[in-house]
Amino acid sequence: MPLETLFSAAGSLAMAGWLALLLAPGRRWANWQLAGLAIPALLAALYVLLLAWHWGGAEGGFGSLAQVAALFRNPGLLLAGWVHYLAFDLFLGAWMCRRGTAEGMNPWAIRLCLPPTFLAGPAGLLLFLGLRLVRR
Repeated sequence: MPLETLFSAAGSLAMAGWLALLLAPGRRWANWQLAGLAIPALLAALYVLLLAWHWGGAEGGFGSLAQVAALFRNPGLLLAGWVHYLAFDLFLGAWMCRRGTAEGMNPWAIRLCLPPTFLAGPAGLLLFLGLRLVRR
């Protein structure tokens, strides 16, 4: 399957999880079963397949920024890196929904944290942790 097709499919799959979280952050089917488990597991499987397919003969590594840049010049490994972000950011968003719901956070406060988590994972996490701290 062409990498562009896999890129689009992975993005659409992740977007389905994010939409479920936005629509129903406190629902178990959204924050655990779909966005917290099923979709991240599918993305993780794609990640492992991409690594297995494209790792051999790839230049670069993880020892320096230059090595990481060389590694990501391989389009298959670049896609694997992107899928890694999609899987972990969604998993984080689902965790935030579960944790926020369990702690009695306002669902709109939880929703406020989801877009920055989708766009820039650690920034959304920082916002969520900050709102939890202020709430306490």
